[in-house]
Amino acid sequence: MIAGKVIDYALAALPASAWNAAMFLLDGQHTLRRYFRTHYADQTFQHLYRWNLFDTSLLIPYFLVMIVLSFYGVHRYLLVMRYYRRRKNAVKEPPSLFPDLPTVTVQLPIFNEQFVVHRLIEACCGLEYPREKLEIQVLDDSTDETVGVASAIVERYQALGYRIHYIHRTNRHGFKAGALDEGLHTATGEFIAIFDADFVPPSEWLMQVIHHLADPRVGMVQTRWTHLNRDYSFLTQIEAILLDGHFILEHGARSRDGLFFNFNGTAGMWRRSTIDDAGGWQHDTLTEDTDLSYRAQLKGWQFRYLQDVECPAELPIEMTAFKTQQARWAKGLIQTSKKILPRVFKSDVSFRIKLEAFYHLTANLSYPLMVVLAVLLMPAMIIRFYQGWFQMLWIDFPLFMASTASISSFYLVSQRELFPGKWLRSVVYIPFLMALGIGLTVTNSKAVMEALFGIKSSFKRTPKYSVQKRGQKSQAAKYRKRLGIIPWIELAIGGYFALTIWYAMVNGNFITVPFLILFLVGYWYTGFLSLFQGRFERLRIGANAEESSPKPFPVGV
Repeated sequence: MIAGKVIDYALAALPASAWNAAMFLLDGQHTLRRYFRTHYADQTFQHLYRWNLFDTSLLIPYFLVMIVLSFYGVHRYLLVMRYYRRRKNAVKEPPSLFPDLPTVTVQLPIFNEQFVVHRLIEACCGLEYPREKLEIQVLDDSTDETVGVASAIVERYQALGYRIHYIHRTNRHGFKAGALDEGLHTATGEFIAIFDADFVPPSEWLMQVIHHLADPRVGMVQTRWTHLNRDYSFLTQIEAILLDGHFILEHGARSRDGLFFNFNGTAGMWRRSTIDDAGGWQHDTLTEDTDLSYRAQLKGWQFRYLQDVECPAELPIEMTAFKTQQARWAKGLIQTSKKILPRVFKSDVSFRIKLEAFYHLTANLSYPLMVVLAVLLMPAMIIRFYQGWFQMLWIDFPLFMASTASISSFYLVSQRELFPGKWLRSVVYIPFLMALGIGLTVTNSKAVMEALFGIKSSFKRTPKYSVQKRGQKSQAAKYRKRLGIIPWIELAIGGYFALTIWYAMVNGNFITVPFLILFLVGYWYTGFLSLFQGRFERLRIGANAEESSPKPFPVGV
């Protein structure tokens, strides 16, 4: 009864007016005093609960999932620690310079990118580098108007004296990896820079990167992505924070601590001999960049990460496009883990490198685990209702801090590193970032399970529309995907959590409600935006009916 006595003493110390107001608030059946006494001081059901087989069969997988997720959460804390502990190892200036600049080939793999291809080619032709030592390859697998747009731009720059070539394939064999490999057959550069269609490399990018490859042991240099349309919408703000966490803390920590990290498929430069030595581009996974990165590092090649060298790109502006991108990455990393981890474990690299490779390549297993956790949350809450609050807190609080709180701290640290004087503004986005991560579990779980069971799928591109400012009109209707069942599943799971929240409130389990709200918001946010994103955009910018999607509403993954 200690909690009740504390409240009584506190009330007695109040002035008369305040005491009357407090008693008014506390009066009624569900008073604050009653809440504390019934939930935290009442021992009526103590020693009455008995374990049974049914409860055990539900709680064992519940706690196993929480424990596994906690291990990945602790790993996030370790990345933050490594980032700061090895700060002195951050790569700044190259240790040596090329006495004579080498030949560089810039590869631009594109597929149906008619709205951004001109911006990409113009930026690459504007790179500061001796023109006779810079070759540009436009590797076009397009099947739409992009073919005419890209070829016309290439012809214009050829007439101006640029060494730029247009290579068009019609079979898309190997998708992006196949296009890059095809380009290597005719590339003349000793070094290969790669930019996806949504990137706009600054003019000084090549000169900032090339000298880091003067060390013959270095096989690849990766630079940090920044975001052209960070402020376009609430969704792009969250996407930017997610990518910032990857490029600041994951790449920063791994590169500084001498661990394996990956080329991100774009905004990086390879030594041509490194690609050949590692076995070349292979298309048996959807993340050919990570696959090649691990094969090259297992061969002994060193990688460099330049956190201070930026390369801006366009973020997906629609939920369906964002989910397509995330699902491709999730599936590709699991495919790569199945292919690469056995080689890593058999190699002579240190145990710490092997352990970090495991965490890195299997991180997306957390998505199906989150689905299991979502299903078990309400049964676990019902079963544990009479076990006592202290026992629940003793077990759940450490697991919550490891599995959930680590996410918020991870991304806040990345914002503090990027925006020292403004990072607190990011706090408002963190709950929604966590909710969005939860909302992606259905799409990404499907992708992960396909990878685990060896189900093949094509390389699904992320549409880009050349939008940067809030309210700017896009051509999203051109590449918008058709409706699938996943958004409806997300809405149904959100409804399940609405019921769970109602149950928690009816039974006075208010401590769990904020956590449950994250699940509700996450599933409904991804579900509703997948279904109605295009309609919201038309309302915001006032698009004409003639410009709407030829595909029926609603649209989604």
